[in-house]
Amino acid sequence: MILGTAGHIDHGKTALVRALTGVDTDRLPEEKRRGITIDLGFAPLEIEGVDTIGIVDVPGHEGFIRTMLAGASGIDLAMLVIAADEGVMPQTREHLDILSLLRIPAGLIALTKCDLVDADWRALVEEDVRTLCAGTLFEGSDVIPVSAITGENLDALRESIRRLAVKVKRNRADDLFRMPVDRAFSVKGTGTVVTGTIWSGSVTRDTTLRTLPSGKTVRVRAIQSHGKPVDIAFPGTRTALALVGCDLEDVERGTTIVSMDQWAPTREIDVALTLTDHDFNPTPRTRVRVHLGTSEIGARLSRLRSAGDGGLQSRLVLDEPVVARGRDRFVIRVPSPARTVGGGEVLDPFPARGKLRQPVSASAVSDLDARLTRMLESAGIHGLDIDPLPVRTGWRADEVDEALVRLNATIVSGKAFGSGVMDTVEHLVTGFVAIEMANHPLEAGVSLQTLRSSVKAPVQVIDLVISRLSKGGGIEVEGSLVRPHGWSSRLNEREQALSDAILHAICIRPVEPPDIDELEAKFGISTRPLLRRLERQGEVERVAEDRYYSRAALEQMVGSLRTSLEAGRRYTPSEMKEVLGLSRKYLIPFLEFCDRRGVTERSEAGRVLRPGGG
Repeated sequence: MILGTAGHIDHGKTALVRALTGVDTDRLPEEKRRGITIDLGFAPLEIEGVDTIGIVDVPGHEGFIRTMLAGASGIDLAMLVIAADEGVMPQTREHLDILSLLRIPAGLIALTKCDLVDADWRALVEEDVRTLCAGTLFEGSDVIPVSAITGENLDALRESIRRLAVKVKRNRADDLFRMPVDRAFSVKGTGTVVTGTIWSGSVTRDTTLRTLPSGKTVRVRAIQSHGKPVDIAFPGTRTALALVGCDLEDVERGTTIVSMDQWAPTREIDVALTLTDHDFNPTPRTRVRVHLGTSEIGARLSRLRSAGDGGLQSRLVLDEPVVARGRDRFVIRVPSPARTVGGGEVLDPFPARGKLRQPVSASAVSDLDARLTRMLESAGIHGLDIDPLPVRTGWRADEVDEALVRLNATIVSGKAFGSGVMDTVEHLVTGFVAIEMANHPLEAGVSLQTLRSSVKAPVQVIDLVISRLSKGGGIEVEGSLVRPHGWSSRLNEREQALSDAILHAICIRPVEPPDIDELEAKFGISTRPLLRRLERQGEVERVAEDRYYSRAALEQMVGSLRTSLEAGRRYTPSEMKEVLGLSRKYLIPFLEFCDRRGVTERSEAGRVLRPGGG
């Protein structure tokens, strides 16, 4: 569980954390010299009845807002700190906007420095605070007047934190591991150490991980959680990892440590936007700074569209690769004048290139089934790779699998296809087969190779559809041919006469039949399909690429070959020519046919009759 502070500079955040935990989170010499927080500070808070709560103390100065954003990412609870003697200030408002944009689950308000004001002033400030927080995550939250100097109401503050902590839903450990890095340093004898809050999954010693976007493979040498050595660290805990296999420049703030599979950096993200600055009117090429996790990246807004519910949807084209996951929250700022202008939620960290899907309502954005339905529709007959879906959607793998079942998706070779895709492919297959058979009625069917290359769908999907149609009686499959159920080629009177004439032309010259071109020149364009039909019927056999023989003539020629050759003797082509009395034009194709059928065996010395072959 992580609690993050927020609030204007010099409103007592660090002093309050020190009063609660005994830890001074201002560790840098410059912080102590200037008396302000510059970098993130961390402290463990022990409260009876809940696990150790990690506190992230953030700077309140507007010049360090990027550091505040890095610390605010990944927190479970927010403590908005407002000094009773000053009340609401500019950074109070901006930090409140940021916490709202990040959708922090719960929060409370600490009214600090109450020892400096009287009760009437406290009441006025509290009224201002409640007015400010109306409509935000802090609406209705506890407003606790405290003093880090006198200790007033610190126990009440701890109790308020405890009540919130027990209500916050924890992330499960059986998810993909991810930890954005907020600090990296070297320790003598240990090496490179990174710290951060584990956003999802768990990590154990000696686990192999990756650093993104650098892509380095690292091993976890040791783990500390809230300053104590542990063997395993869980989501929502402040964690330090000692890593083997990387240098400091590989893991600076903005790096994300992830499990080995499925994660990848991206430079284009589809997002849902909420604008908090009414003076900010973005165009499709507006430049912004995106704060996601502990990263800050320049980006360009592309293809802005209204979502119909007051929000916008857009594609962020990033200057540098970043690690993002569906449902991640982010904040956008502009540099001049420097201010927070909005933020939102990642819809898809790996959108299809060149297209931005139609905007959807906020309710659909927050629903897994709706997200998957959009992705399946967008993927169409090309299918949706299943492995990246936990990253693309933001839900765990088991939740994604259950949703695909609910949506009646078909799973083929690691891809998911929408319920309507199989119907579409079935229609394409049956339509193509029907048209082909209508155009080529003399054929026994459409070859599977032709079908697979003609129907624009993955081969695995086509084969699954063919199997379903075959079992359902819609089509027949014989060998490598597909045809409509009950199909048979029937010749009309003219075609039958033409077939008989072709067979007669082949049989009248049995050992030297005409080639296909000669037959086609004489009998027309129906020659080839009629020859294939005669072959299926066993009347003729294709001996060479361009020549058919009658089956009776082949049997006689093979028989003559067997009786004319001496067993065990090897014959050269010239000797074969004398034995068979064929010219070379017909001899070589016939001998190669005999080789293929096992009647003869060829070697450099010649051909020999194979006993019992053929």
